[in-house]
Amino acid sequence: MLVIVGYIVVCGSVFGGFVLAGGHMAILFQPIELLMIGGAAVGASLVGNNSKTLKASLKALPGIFKGSSYNKAMYMELMTMLFDVLTKIRKEGLMSIEGDIEKPEDSPLFSKYSLVVSDHHLMEFLSDYLRLMVSGNMDAFQIENLMDNELETHHHEGAMPAHFMAKLGDGLPAFGIVAAVMGVVHTMESVGIPPAELGILIAKALVGTFLGILLAYGFVAPIASLMEQKLEESSKAFQCVKVTLLASLNGYAPALSVEFGRKVLYSTERPTFSELEEHIKQSKSK
Repeated sequence: MLVIVGYIVVCGSVFGGFVLAGGHMAILFQPIELLMIGGAAVGASLVGNNSKTLKASLKALPGIFKGSSYNKAMYMELMTMLFDVLTKIRKEGLMSIEGDIEKPEDSPLFSKYSLVVSDHHLMEFLSDYLRLMVSGNMDAFQIENLMDNELETHHHEGAMPAHFMAKLGDGLPAFGIVAAVMGVVHTMESVGIPPAELGILIAKALVGTFLGILLAYGFVAPIASLMEQKLEESSKAFQCVKVTLLASLNGYAPALSVEFGRKVLYSTERPTFSELEEHIKQSKSK
């Protein structure tokens, strides 16, 4: 919703100000200029990116219009689930969760936490490292190193759409200048026409520069920034799982291990110690 509101504010401010200054909106409608700018941007994107980046970027675009799923309620559920898993391990041993981690969506241990289970990547991350813990052949240092490498890969892969949009935004003003130059060339070859018509051609040429800059800084660059923020939010959930599991491997009790995970969350989504404790108690009573 904020994306749509932001775009409305951008358009309202720019075009509204133009009209209030006495401008005519009709002169800004230049489909040929848009064709030059958009076509050049698409072509350059195809040249400068592999199919993996292009597919990831197209897949990520719809997500900018959705609110973040990494909110306080989701983190409360995540940490309560981790507490239940670690408590079961402490009481019944690591082998007791072997069946749960093979099919988390069908497991009584995980299935009641719908917000977490619906995040496929997060559940895969958790299940994989619980499986390594069950194997019993790796110590905490080895698992931490492996986690760091996987999180680095996840972050790098998740950053591809944001980098793509940032590069696209950087190129749009230049393509706008290209369109404007083409318009100036057309104007210069028409110097014999009346001044009034010549002025219209010059105005149309300048629209190319205007559109390139507006599209870059009013529409595309903000998307790149939003994608980066969403990536950071998703990474924080993985860090919470990582810290909690490592604390458990180092011998801390489930309640303290979950506290380690709670402390790495952003303050805007992090529940207080009392809130989390109460939520875990309510979960036990169900």
